[in-house]
Amino acid sequence: MSNNDPLKSDRPEVVFSHTKIANLSDDDKPREKAIAQGIRSLSDAELIALLIGSGQQGKSAIDLAREILADCSNNVSRLAQMPIMEMVRRFKGVGPAKAVTISAAIQLGQRAARNTSGLAAVRSSADAYNYIRPFMEHLDTEEFWIILLSRSNHIRRAECISRGGTAATYVDPKVVLKRTIDNMASSIILCHNHPSGNNRPSSQDDALTHKIKQACELLDIRVLDHIIVCSDTYYSYTDNGHM
Repeated sequence: MSNNDPLKSDRPEVVFSHTKIANLSDDDKPREKAIAQGIRSLSDAELIALLIGSGQQGKSAIDLAREILADCSNNVSRLAQMPIMEMVRRFKGVGPAKAVTISAAIQLGQRAARNTSGLAAVRSSADAYNYIRPFMEHLDTEEFWIILLSRSNHIRRAECISRGGTAATYVDPKVVLKRTIDNMASSIILCHNHPSGNNRPSSQDDALTHKIKQACELLDIRVLDHIIVCSDTYYSYTDNGHM
């Protein structure tokens, strides 16, 4: 792994004292604690320990979970971005089955966030960003989505148009138009992510926005905005006077 790996750092190795789950009181055992106090009472390490189920010789599931989090700077978002086989290579004691379980749990949480982030109507760029963010915030490659809206700006659904690499994705305006027409949407909001974290649009972003907007105008479809999504910020073409 190169020194440029964003998920690694030059911090000194963290050494943990090993904790056997069997030696903990029932109040401190993750499963018993979840049953007695609710799943929200568990720490990130305890949640991960439940997912991986068991550790390895001399190391409990909680020890392994703590080491995983420490490697990710105690940032669950970094773990969410990690490919399955990268977990296997990176963490001794995490095989493909455990890595898949962790990834599946994170994905399920993201989908749950999508289902609870629906809005009655989009009235601002912040509304659009908050709706689309759970779909895109942990991606390590670019994706292009559209939010499909009714005439009164109520959200019908969001659809992924294309997936690409770390720096770009190809978008065919004809596909955007077809999805919009198929869903009988009156207006759309364009959305794509920048895995780099830089929320500023490129010249290619500007050209694509103009091209799609022109194509939609021919069919009396409004393009209300183009949102560039980053994990903790966004860029709105409309807010910046570029629509």
